[in-house]
Amino acid sequence: MSLDALRGFDMFWIIGADWLAHAIGKLSGHPVVQVAVGQLEHKDWDGFAFYDLIFPLFVFIAGVSTVYSVEKNLAEGGRGATVRRIMRRGFLLYLLGILYYGGLSGSVDDIRWLGVLQRISLCYVAAALAFCFLGTRWLVALVVAILAGYWALMALVPVPGVAGHSFAEGQNLANYVDRIWLPGKRYDGDHDPEGILGTLPAIASCLLGVLAGIYLRHGRGTVARKAALLAVAGVAGVVLGFLWGTSFPVIKKVWTSSYVLVAGGYSCLLLAFFLWAVDGLGYRRWAMPFVWIGTNAITVYLAWNVVDFSRLAQLLAGGDVARLLGKYAELAQASIAILLSVFALRFLYLRRVFLRL
Repeated sequence: MSLDALRGFDMFWIIGADWLAHAIGKLSGHPVVQVAVGQLEHKDWDGFAFYDLIFPLFVFIAGVSTVYSVEKNLAEGGRGATVRRIMRRGFLLYLLGILYYGGLSGSVDDIRWLGVLQRISLCYVAAALAFCFLGTRWLVALVVAILAGYWALMALVPVPGVAGHSFAEGQNLANYVDRIWLPGKRYDGDHDPEGILGTLPAIASCLLGVLAGIYLRHGRGTVARKAALLAVAGVAGVVLGFLWGTSFPVIKKVWTSSYVLVAGGYSCLLLAFFLWAVDGLGYRRWAMPFVWIGTNAITVYLAWNVVDFSRLAQLLAGGDVARLLGKYAELAQASIAILLSVFALRFLYLRRVFLRL
């Protein structure tokens, strides 16, 4: 249950919690509130804010979940059937990503071949196949090899037209590879934050989740002990990531190796907290709204591209109502949008309706 709750907590920020926080920030000039609201904006390039954790946290959680689902599939159908299922799920998720960003509504040049759902798909397939065929020690070695190899590529391979080596936007190897090799629509002009080269370290983020999942499923000790060791691993990841970041900057848009460690560390800390609070202490009532969201995470992501909950909120609290509420109008609209989303997901949860791939 803690894993579903953590997944829901992650998606909570996508369904309007950031809008709610910004509305609160406009009402309060308190420095603490402003600092907190500032954490809900992506860094322009290097650095790390809470909002830069949302995507890698989901990739990390996907890795944790992979251990449970793949082991079940291996036990029921064997390796061949499991591999086919992994490939089928990955293909369907990739296809949903293509459709989410416009599908074939325009020309071939308008297709976004790599995006958020596509990256999740590729990370899942790579991590799940690795888990099928490799032992834990080899998985650790694979993570180290990916992170070190990506650093070597970014730091040592020269970029045509750029003197020396650079991690600056538009001057690094990952952006160059997108500019030359990535077809279709790119989110940032001639390169994409979910581009080709950056997918490699993103796979390492998913593998960190796999390693955490292996420990959760097979590690010895109580829930409290597991949560404590996960927390220690999380702190180590954050510290090592920021230390590495002094020479290999923490950059989300090219998913640097230092960013993998920082995001993986914070993800591990959050997993430890949810495990301890929900499964360890049994405090579950507060987490139920997150569980409603987390058990239908793909539904949430797709629904906000189909149903405009913010528009529905304006229909309920716009016009004369908004004028009556005055400066609290945006706060009310954000709250309504979140409530509509959460109660729709509660409706699906209570009727055991889940979107599965």
